[in-house]
Amino acid sequence: MTKKEKLHQIHDLLYAEMGECECPLNHADAYQLLIAVMLSAQCRDERVNQVTEKLFALAPDAKAMAALELEKIEEIIHPCGLSGAKSKNILASSMMILERFNGSVPQTMEELTALPGIGRKSANVVLGNAFGIPGFPVDTHVRRVLNRLGVTRSQNPEIIEKEICSCVEDKLWTNFSHLIIRHGRKCCSAAKPKCKNCVLEKICSKKGVGR
Repeated sequence: MTKKEKLHQIHDLLYAEMGECECPLNHADAYQLLIAVMLSAQCRDERVNQVTEKLFALAPDAKAMAALELEKIEEIIHPCGLSGAKSKNILASSMMILERFNGSVPQTMEELTALPGIGRKSANVVLGNAFGIPGFPVDTHVRRVLNRLGVTRSQNPEIIEKEICSCVEDKLWTNFSHLIIRHGRKCCSAAKPKCKNCVLEKICSKKGVGR
């Protein structure tokens, strides 16, 4: 089986189990998703959604966010962790969106990654979920699952992204990433993968999993 064939089989098996996935981060538009993605670093989605409910009630767009004091942002987002760095990035990105992009979140990888606090993974989340522009975000779950399955040997997110995108149709990228992340969370966990209950068990190389 080629890598391309295996990846499509992985997609089809996960899709049969979970179908189309929605972004777990609550948001009303691209700007709110951008901020939620920033807050999600080293923080659970459930906690992010609790925090953004309060944050967006006060500042739902870049103009309102840029008008807030840094200390106020930091106070609200404190439960998400790393609040010092995150609050600075939120404020700086909001100001940049107002000044450079006329208040609208940009829609290219180059422009998004120019925003403070936004790397390639985060940009792919925004592109795919807010704009419908295909992207394949690679987080820790995606990296772990794809290595265990034996479809990549890399730990570098950008290399993994290129490997997958070269083998899988672009229209599948965004949802495929969601599928793998969900699978990593509910079944293929870092410490105790549930291999016996896994839909991918028969095609998994189980690299790094104790036998």
